[in-house]
This record gives sequence, C-alpha cells and structure tokens, in this order.
Amino acid sequence: MNEGAADPSTAQAAVPKGTRAFAGFEWMIALRYLRARRKKSFVSVIAGFSFAGIMLGVATLIVVMSVMNGFHIELMNKIIGINGHIFLQGVERPLTDYDEVVARVEKVPGVTLAIPMVESAAGVSSTYNQSGALLRGIRERDIKRLPGIADNVRLGTLDGFEAAGGVAIGAKMAEQLSLRIGDTISLLTARGASTPFGVAPRLKAYPVVAIFQIGVSEFDGIFVYMPLTEAQAFLNKDDEASVIEAFVSNPDDMDAMRVKLDLAVQRPMIFTDWRQRNRSFFEALKIERTVMFLILTLIILVAALNIISGLTMLVKDKGRDIAILRTMGATRGAVMRVFLLTGSTIGVVGTFAGLLLGLVVAHNLETVRQFINKTFQLNVFDPQFYLLSRLPSVIIPSDVVMVTALALGLSLVATIYPAWRAAKLDPVEALRYE
Repeated sequence: MNEGAADPSTAQAAVPKGTRAFAGFEWMIALRYLRARRKKSFVSVIAGFSFAGIMLGVATLIVVMSVMNGFHIELMNKIIGINGHIFLQGVERPLTDYDEVVARVEKVPGVTLAIPMVESAAGVSSTYNQSGALLRGIRERDIKRLPGIADNVRLGTLDGFEAAGGVAIGAKMAEQLSLRIGDTISLLTARGASTPFGVAPRLKAYPVVAIFQIGVSEFDGIFVYMPLTEAQAFLNKDDEASVIEAFVSNPDDMDAMRVKLDLAVQRPMIFTDWRQRNRSFFEALKIERTVMFLILTLIILVAALNIISGLTMLVKDKGRDIAILRTMGATRGAVMRVFLLTGSTIGVVGTFAGLLLGLVVAHNLETVRQFINKTFQLNVFDPQFYLLSRLPSVIIPSDVVMVTALALGLSLVATIYPAWRAAKLDPVEALRYE
C-alpha cells in the first residue's frame, strides 16, 4: 500500500460531524440573536412587533370567537326556551282536541314537553303608555314548566295564575308601561264579539300578577301570558288552541323527530320547527362568525410576515457570524435550526401569551364591559339595542385549540424561508469583503 495515501478511516474521522439537532449551543445562539445590541436594535424591534401582533391576534380571535359562541348559545337557549322546538298547527278543522294530541305527542320518545297555546297579536296600554304585544294563552301547569318563563320570574308569582285571572308580562314591557305587580294592563284585540256590523274590537283590563325577565330585550318587551281559558274567551276561540309547542331532548335531530310526531298525532297538522322559524337569524350569525374569523386571522398573518422580514434582515445582518460558524464546523442544518429557533420562539411565546390574555379577557368579558362603561361613562353593548341584556362569552376548547394551532403553524411556516437562506449562505462570499 502506498504510504502517502491517506487512511480511509482517518479521512472519515476528519469529516466534521453535525451536532445533535437542537443542541444547547443552537438554542444559545438563537436566543442571543433575539436580544438587541445598542447600535443594531432594529431587528429586535421588528421581532417585538411580530410578538405583539401574534399575541394580540390570538387574544382577539379567542375573545371574538367566544363572544360569537356566547351569542349563538344564549340566543338558542332563550329563543327556543320560550318558543319550543317544533310547532303543530291544525288544518282542515279547528284544534279543539288539543288535550288528546298533547297526550299522544308527549308519549313520543325524545319529547320532553308539549304545551297547547292560544296566540294572537294585541294592543297593550296603561295609564302612562301603550304598545303592541303578542298575547299567549297558556295553562298554569304549563307556564310553570315553560323553561324561559318559570325560571325567570323576577316579581310576583305564577302560583294561582289561573285563579287570579291576571297576566304575566316581561320586564321591558313593565318598564315601558310603568307597571308594577297589582297594576292593571288593558288588552285590545280586533277579534271581539260578532255583531250585525261585523267583528267589534274588544278591550279588557287585567291585573299584573308576575313580571319575568328572559334576558332577550325583544321578548321581554312583547310577550303577555294569560290563562288559556281566559284567552280563549277574550279571542273568541271557544275551547280551541292555536298551536301546540313541543320541546325535544335533541333539537339537532328534528328531521327524525318530525317523522315520529307525524305518525303519533293521527290527524292532519302543519309542522314547523325552530330551524325554519329562525333560519335566517342563525345563518347570519354563522356567516358573521366565519367572516370575523377570517378577518382577524389576517392579524396573525401580518405578524407572521413580520417574522419573515425580521429574520431575513437578521440573516443579512449576521452573515459574518454565519460564515464563522460554518468555518468552525457548524453544518448547514445547524445554521438552519438556529434561525428556525429564533423565529419559532417569537411565534410560540407570542401565541401562548395571546392564549393566556384571550382566556382571561373572555372569562371576564362582562366585568371588563362594566368597567369600561363606568370608567369612561360609556354604554357599550346597550341592552336597549341588542337582543341580550348582557355580553355573553362561552369558551369552546376546540376553538381555542384551532386558533392556537393556526398561530403556531403560521409562525413556524414563516421561519422556513429565512432559515433556508441562512443555511445556503456561502461562507467564502460572506467573508470576502470583511
């Protein structure tokens, strides 16, 4: 063997081996690059803006998604809690057999409650004011089981509702008409007595026996509940119900429930459910939630672009350092990982800071609203103009996970190109003009 030839094992040993991925020195260099020097602090300023952008973007997304979820759940519970899930109206003949129909409906598996009602528009007035209302006749035992009313009586009582011959009204209507428990409210309907000259309007006064507050300002200002028999006499219904409202255990499975009810009622009826009555409203909420998510995602995207620009400038500024690292034995992979860690640190820390901030604000949103109103003499989220009397916020874990994953993903993707540019840097070219 030629003595001048290099020993293959010695040559192999002379080839520099890459360090363990994400070794301690890579973390040390990455974190050092995030700290600003006196004369070269611009890159760290950009990193600070990127951190702030990701933090605010994540926090805002969590808060807004929680508010939209709160609106959807609160309105769903309150609207359906007072209106039922499915509505049965008689056709071909009046609904005078409502007791038999209710008994058959309540035997259907999945139905939790069925209530016969008489409904009609009416005018309401007091000594001080007048307004319009939706008059509902209901039995005492049924109104005590109606979730939206029985659990929200603020003044008076529903005990002896039929014997008292009075009415239950919403808190907003009581405020508008300046009514208290024991005061009388006058009801006016066009469906009065039949005369030779036509149907005459009917006006009658009733005592207020209960005032409820559902929490939806529109409902609190329009509903008037009175005993079923009294409503039938007042509206000339003669032992007839206008509608039977049924509540079910699974409101999302209405198609299967409608088939079961159709077989159970044993008479011609028109079926409508909560989806048909509120389709446009909940579709609008769904679209608004999606649009808000896309718009606020742009905040995180802009922050991710700031990471790209900041790292690109950092690679240009640290060209000499990269070249020295390469000549000392650092591999391209090590250099790439250093800049991946630098950019990812901004994204990860910003994301979790935003996550913490968003959860704190979302949990205390109503307190924050009241503090802002009191401090700055404002009226943010005035119940007079919104459907709800308080600002709802419901945190759904899947939404939080989605927002966090989105922010982390965008942040990590943003570091790839600058890190690749750093790894491709030629040390000879970088040091040529130094």
